[in-house]
Amino acid sequence: MWFLYAFAFFAGITNTVMAGSNSTLGKKLHQPLIAAVVIYGVGLAAVILTAIVGALFNRAAIPPVSLIKDVPWWGWIGGALGSVYILANITVPEKIGASSFTGMTVTAAIITSIVMDHFGLVGFKQHPAGIARIIGACLMFVGLFLVAKF
Repeated sequence: MWFLYAFAFFAGITNTVMAGSNSTLGKKLHQPLIAAVVIYGVGLAAVILTAIVGALFNRAAIPPVSLIKDVPWWGWIGGALGSVYILANITVPEKIGASSFTGMTVTAAIITSIVMDHFGLVGFKQHPAGIARIIGACLMFVGLFLVAKF
């Protein structure tokens, strides 16, 4: 279980580094949409390479059509939602700073995840949003204000 927390922590680190990397690419190319295409192209190449390595170790296989048909509509929109994030990642951090951008996206993610957990949306198990979680979300806003203001 510790590995999952460590992996999530590492993903958070990559989130901020990615903002700087993507913002620089967009700035240097002067075209945010072309930068997004490059970013997704590099990401696709990395995923394909990972799938090939997985296939070599018998860890990746093409799922049967029956499983593909069972995927709910929200299971197919992750890439489109990711493109919104990538475009924001390319254009916003250089204007508001890495800490404000990351604080805003993390705060929005926390609040959204509390709502999704509370109602059991998009496949998440239901976890009630008790008073501690609501206070935690409010404290995220306080932290965001302090990071963005000072």
